[in-house]
Amino acid sequence: MPRQPHAAPGRPRRSYDQYCAAARALDAVGDRWTLLIARELLAGPRRYTDLHADLPGVSTDMLATRLRDMERDGLAERRRLPAPASATVYTLTGRGAALLPVLDALADWGAAALTGPGPTDAVRAHWFALPLRRRLAELGAEGLVEVRLDEGTAFHVHLGDPAEDHPVPPYAEGPAPRDPDALLSLSMATCAAVARAELTLVDAVREGHARVSGDGRLAKLLRAG
Repeated sequence: MPRQPHAAPGRPRRSYDQYCAAARALDAVGDRWTLLIARELLAGPRRYTDLHADLPGVSTDMLATRLRDMERDGLAERRRLPAPASATVYTLTGRGAALLPVLDALADWGAAALTGPGPTDAVRAHWFALPLRRRLAELGAEGLVEVRLDEGTAFHVHLGDPAEDHPVPPYAEGPAPRDPDALLSLSMATCAAVARAELTLVDAVREGHARVSGDGRLAKLLRAG
């Protein structure tokens, strides 16, 4: 089992020593794995073992170091879940959660490289949440969408600003926690085509590459074609 990190302080911060907003940002999140850890934590509180499982290729020492760095920089924090869970989880702070548009932009820029998984590429369904959420947001509606991949996995995304007293993750792995406003079923290949902006979601539904059900406004917008 991956080793749980100790509460030792993070290493001294490395810096580009440039009085530049971009350089300051990279001082905090430019190290390898940091933004991908943020991607995972945007889906909600995660145990160390869950993070390690969904970050294939990261060593236990590297993950522990990056988490300590993120705690030191005010991007993440640890907390203890109450019984019966009684587990220690990592969660993003407000500053860490503010990385969502940064990851949105990176995913949009990198989508052109999603030409197909390579033989050594790991794949997780919820990794499609960032580009799919962006395309769904372009439809101009708010709500909860459950996305089921034909390959047998699912994730869900929330669109719109959550209430301050009831924050919800922008996306998470697995089925929606309640009846979704729209249920979208499609393949991983269709997800990639939509992410690359080669196919709109409305066209995917109209052409039979995706199926939608539900009576919410989002479902109706997806069937608009």
